Amino acid sequence: MPGSERRRELRRRRKRRETIDQFKARLPKASNSEKVEIARKLREMTPGAEELITRWELAEVDR
Repeated sequence: MPGSERRRELRRRRKRRETIDQFKARLPKASNSEKVEIARKLREMTPGAEELITRWELAEVDR
């Protein structure tokens, strides 16, 4: 019997949070092309991506 939908939802949320933390840790050393790629992946991954992109100041590099 598969797990409950709530459990799967929590697992997806935790995984998303881990990935976002990895991107944030990689930002200080990232080149401009890497920052563009991080912004692209954030947009694919989460609906709140635009807020993160402006908070992390990736908007200037991305456009």
